[in-house]
Amino acid sequence: MSEVIARIEQTRDALLAALANRDWDAVGELDLECRLCVEDVLAEARENETEVRGSLEQLLGVYRQLIDVASGERQSIVDEMSQIRQAKNAAKVYHLFS
Repeated sequence: MSEVIARIEQTRDALLAALANRDWDAVGELDLECRLCVEDVLAEARENETEVRGSLEQLLGVYRQLIDVASGERQSIVDEMSQIRQAKNAAKVYHLFS
């Protein structure tokens, strides 16, 4: 296995761990590392296309998971903010009639 592909796999594993822990700072840093890895892979792709393609497809799967989880987290925050807003409005109405 080439050094570049090993780097992608290590970064992918770290990205999965950061995602599991919802460590968004680490996800951001690892995203930058993934971008650098992909640049290096493109240079090596001519020599080892099959292995490179497989590794990149697995990395793409991690990014799909990341997008799904981040979208879910964002929706959860939106829902929570709506509930807070509704509670504030209910409290205002309550204070008007008390």
